Formats: sequence, C-alpha cells, structure tokens
Amino acid sequence: MYDPLHHTFAGQAEPYPDSYWAQHSGPAPAADGVLNRDLDLDVVIIGAGYTGLSTAYHLAVEHGVKAVVLEANQTAWGCSGRNAGFVLKSSGRKPYAQMQKQWGDAVMRGIYQEFCAGVDTVKALISKGIDCEVQAPGYLRMAHKPAMVKVIAAQAALQQQMFGYQVEVLSQQQVRQQYVDDQQAFGALRYADGFGVNPLKLAWGYQRLAREAGARIYTGSPVLSMQAVGGKQQLHTPQGIVTAKKVVIATNGYTAKNFHPGIQARTLPVLSQIIVTEPLTEAQLQACNFLTSHVVMDTRALKYYYRKLPDNRLLFGGRGAITGKDAENPYYAERLLQVLKLSFPALQPIRYQYKWAGWVCMALDDIPHIYQADERGDVLYSMGYCGSGLSFSVQAGKRLAERVMGLALPELPLYQTALPKFPLPALRRLGQWGYFHYGKWQDRWF
Repeated sequence: MYDPLHHTFAGQAEPYPDSYWAQHSGPAPAADGVLNRDLDLDVVIIGAGYTGLSTAYHLAVEHGVKAVVLEANQTAWGCSGRNAGFVLKSSGRKPYAQMQKQWGDAVMRGIYQEFCAGVDTVKALISKGIDCEVQAPGYLRMAHKPAMVKVIAAQAALQQQMFGYQVEVLSQQQVRQQYVDDQQAFGALRYADGFGVNPLKLAWGYQRLAREAGARIYTGSPVLSMQAVGGKQQLHTPQGIVTAKKVVIATNGYTAKNFHPGIQARTLPVLSQIIVTEPLTEAQLQACNFLTSHVVMDTRALKYYYRKLPDNRLLFGGRGAITGKDAENPYYAERLLQVLKLSFPALQPIRYQYKWAGWVCMALDDIPHIYQADERGDVLYSMGYCGSGLSFSVQAGKRLAERVMGLALPELPLYQTALPKFPLPALRRLGQWGYFHYGKWQDRWF
C-alpha cells in the first residue's frame, strides 16, 4: 500500500479501494478527465478530497475565482472516501480543557466556533441536493471503563459552561437500555448534533457543486514536481504543465515524501482500519438492543468507533498497521472483529464482508493548521486533521479560499502558526510504535 513516509509518488489513476463505500455508492460522477495540455491560471489546488473541493467551491462561489484541481487518482481516493462518515464538532486530538489552559478562554471559544462552523457548512452544502445517506442525528462518546465516567462528566460540564453546548450525561443503564447494549460501555455523553453520512457520496456531491460553480477537476493527473519560476509556481504533470499565481496543497495524510520543503517532516500519516460486517438480522439487532443509528466513539487513547449503517451492517474502526507495507495484513481487520464481539457477545458468528485502511494525518500539537509553505505565501496548505477532518476540512477550504484572496483569517493558532516540525523525523514511526504500546497500557489501567 502507498506509504507517504516512504513513497514519492501516490500513483496515477489508481482505482478506489475495495471498500464498502466504493461498492455501495454507484458510479462516480464525471470529472474533467486527465489534464493533457498546459495551463496558465490564478489558482491551482492539489488534491480532490474534501479540502481541495471545498477550496475550489468557495473560491468560485464567494470570490469569483474558477480554480483548477489536480488529483493524482480519483476524486476522494484518499481519506475523504475511506473514512467512517462521522460529522462531528471535533477538535482533533487536543481537548478543550488543554486549549483553555494553553491559550485562554477567548482562543478556546474561537476554535470551538470554527469547528461548529465546519458542521454548519457541511449541512448547508448537503442541503443543496447532495444525496449522501444522512442518518438521524446523535453522537455517543462512550466511557470504556468506570474511571472514565468522571472524566466525561467533567468534559460535559466544561462544554456546557464555556459554550452553552447541550450535552446529556448518560448512565451505563441508560446507554444499554435506550441506545445499545454495548458490554464495554460504562456511561456516555450524548451530543444531539453529530450524524453519519456516506463519505464518498458526500465528496462526489462537493465535486458536482464545485464544477457547477466553474471549477475544473482533473483526475489521473499527479503533480510530479513543483517550483517557483518567474514569480509564479510551475507544476508538472505527466501530460501538462500548470503555471499559477497561487497553489493550495490539499493532500493531507496522502502527501508524498519530499513533495514540498515547506511541509516536510510536519505530519505523521497513521493508518486507520475499518471493517463492515454482513447485515445483522432482526434477531441479532434485538439481542444487542441496537436501537440507535447514532455514531459512537469510545474514550480510549487508541480509539474504537462504530455505527449501524442504513442496511443494518455494522461499521467498526480503529488503528491499523504501522506501515503501508503491512496495511493489508488480515490481522488488523480480525483484531477489530474480535473487539466488536467483546462489545456484542451475541454476535459471535458475525463476519466482516469489507475491510480497508487509509491514512490519517496527525500533527505534533494535535490540531490542524492552515498556513503558508513558502515565504511569499504563494503556496498554502491545510493539514493535520488528526482523524477529525470530515467537517472541519470544509471550513478549512473556505478559509483557504479567503487566504488565497489575501483576506485576514481569525487570530487563532489554527490559522496563524505553521504545522510544527517533528523532532527526529526519521524516527516518527518508531515514536508511533511506542505511543501505541503506551496507549494500550493506559487504556487498560488508567
């Protein structure tokens, strides 16, 4: 499997992975084909995932700029088409309490408002006719052991106090009787505004909106090299050269090794693994008291997450292999299946019918950054969503469009600071291995 830490080329016109989404979303919508000529334009965007498509859409609709998007493989071939489809007001991996301590109340609230705006923008775009199988709203953050019940209650109190965010604290009995009889749940927070979608169809909807607004999206058109020439940026693809005043790098966890010096060693791509089971029977659903279609995530350092899909299959996800070389090892899918059965002992005979992996982009400081990769500010990027990018990536695209146009962005660390470099970047995977072992120990004992 393509590994961004080791490979300098993400492929060209590679097919979608054999995922549940790719098999259940119908034919992909038309793009603009392979770029086979030279172009000279104002803005070019690299990557046709949520971030790139949102940037193209907002440039066209809000600023009258019709950008070109270059995608190496297929629209949403990367994380945008492989994720679990959780639409959440999520802050990446950095808790709001830590933001408050580090930056103060005003900055914490500002970041919260940006994540809220991301969800609002997703809803607004879906309302423009995107059929992405939106499920009934609700998000359960499950306490995976008794010690976490007090922790999530404190989180709820902070969010209610600081944001006026209505969070319901559920007991173990309430969770198991009213939502789902998860044997590893000891209580939960219930948020009323998270929901599940088909992430690939959502991205295809963004593509349609962006093209209707005037953007052009070229698939099978990888950027092989990029350099500044005569005050502009020159991008080489296999069959054409694009010269542009501004470049947006929207490749996130799929950014190839040595792609641009301004982003080198600033991210850690981490594999996430997902399985989807065969459809559950009514008897199996009743045995698990599976009454909800809420999206669910636990409180582990090495998180597990799941949801019941519209056809009564269970999607279940967690961490995957350390390297791309090991990504297809069936051990990781089997491990997820065994954890699922710990939560639902009545599902011992269940099997998975789909398994796939994808790269999540981690930042050293656990928050995303929208910033410039060069001194002049002609090359911009948004990266480091830490596994929570479905909704915020759309807000990031909107902010990238504003930055392309020279507009000031909010005075928040998300927008005013670069992604920090990883110390000893050659050892990032070794550090990841160490963290995984620490996380397993922490999740068990503390």
